[in-house]
Amino acid sequence: MKKVLFLAVAAGMFTFASCESKKEEQADQAAEQVEESAEAQSDAMENAGNEAGADAVEDAGEQKADSIQNAAH
Repeated sequence: MKKVLFLAVAAGMFTFASCESKKEEQADQAAEQVEESAEAQSDAMENAGNEAGADAVEDAGEQKADSIQNAAH
C-alpha cells in the first residue's frame, strides 16, 4: 500500500512540475514581443547604414527580454 501511495504522490509531483503558470506564459510572450520589436528596429537601422546603433538596439532588446523572463521564473 505504501508503494502505491508513494508512486501516486511521485506522479502528481511530476504532473505539477511540468506545468507552466499563466504568469510565466505571459512573461515569455512579452519577452518574445520585446525581442521581435528590437530586432525589427535593429534591421531598420542596419538598412539605414547604422550598424553600431543596430547592434546596440538588438543587445538592449535581448537584455530586456531576458530580464522579463527571469522576473517571472
